[in-house]
Amino acid sequence: MSLQICILETDILRPELIGQYTGYGWMFQQLFAKQPVAAEFKVYNVVEGHYPPDSEHYDAYLVTGSKHDSFGDDPWIQKLKAYLLTRYERGDKLLGVCFGHQLLALLLGGKTERASQGWGVGIHDYRVEEQPQWMQPALDDLTLLVSHQDQVTQLPPNARRIASSDFCPNAAYAVGDQVLCFQGHPEFMADYSAAILNLRREIFSEPVYRQGIDSLERSHQGTAVAEWMMRFVQQGRKKDEQNAA
Repeated sequence: MSLQICILETDILRPELIGQYTGYGWMFQQLFAKQPVAAEFKVYNVVEGHYPPDSEHYDAYLVTGSKHDSFGDDPWIQKLKAYLLTRYERGDKLLGVCFGHQLLALLLGGKTERASQGWGVGIHDYRVEEQPQWMQPALDDLTLLVSHQDQVTQLPPNARRIASSDFCPNAAYAVGDQVLCFQGHPEFMADYSAAILNLRREIFSEPVYRQGIDSLERSHQGTAVAEWMMRFVQQGRKKDEQNAA
């Protein structure tokens, strides 16, 4: 039976990018289609106020990236935080990427802020710090496309660090078998990363821009992270079924 995943889309792409890339929900659907765990997805754009009806059940809720600050006071962010807290308290599985990674850390008692390291762009490398059963394929090191100037500077209580780097010490974390989050963007494609680097070029120093552009010639392991996410949810569902039996 396919996993049922709700994607909570937390951004609207710039007009010049929508035609080719649609939105982050679409990008995630393209990504998850490349990994082997059967899953079905529905996308709700929470910036526009769209949420799934209470009658719908999902095995996990995925919070996407966003140009907005996770610590912002926008009304839609406050509504999303309240919604996610309710889902967490009900025991639902939660997945977060970039903005979602940061927002869930804040929500669960961690700290997110502007990083003194500045912007992270292009492809970054991470050390994998633990390899739980759901982490298949197993990797010792991880490469992901990134685009962020904020970071989780303190993990929530009970969170386990999954991946780190000198630039981003809290690059991925898990809380029990309920929450799994990544700072990097497994759903990004090199051409999309190049497009946003070029659109934002004036806000980067030339060395940061050049490093980001040059790094895009390398491969990244977004598909592996997509499989980790689905195996994490799958494992959690099996435990829930066993406990209910």
